[in-house]
Amino acid sequence: MILIAIWTFIMLGAMTIGGFFMFRKFLRRMPKGDGYSELDWQDYYIDKALPLWNTDARTLLNELVSPVPELFRDVAKERIAGRISKIALDEGVKTIELDQIMKGYIIATPKKDHKFMKKKLKQLEIDYTPYLELFELADDEKQKFSIFEQTEKVSGRPS
Repeated sequence: MILIAIWTFIMLGAMTIGGFFMFRKFLRRMPKGDGYSELDWQDYYIDKALPLWNTDARTLLNELVSPVPELFRDVAKERIAGRISKIALDEGVKTIELDQIMKGYIIATPKKDHKFMKKKLKQLEIDYTPYLELFELADDEKQKFSIFEQTEKVSGRPS
């Protein structure tokens, strides 16, 4: 009888955790004031900037998201690629380079993961000191804002 009770609590816990993540995804799919959701804008910018992505940029993005657990890696990569694409389109570049990747990567990475991000950048021997002020614009779980709101602040930054 105790085994059944323990199994029930484990199943309820797993269903609650799964439901939480599904609900978050549902909220991101909800249209905002302009009629488009966060994910719609993300897909729009990725599609529009697809010709700007070269092999080196894609390889670097894949390497940067490699520490993310495999279950969440595709979501993280799309979120970061959406931010990078928006920055590249706003700056009017011909190809996506390290500058745009660093800006998008830093801003799209939640503040709680900055320690791991800095460790990965050091491992890849990428100097992130010119982008230190962007760490303040990064996603913060406590202060929710659109994935693309901070991009305008970044694009105005002189390179």
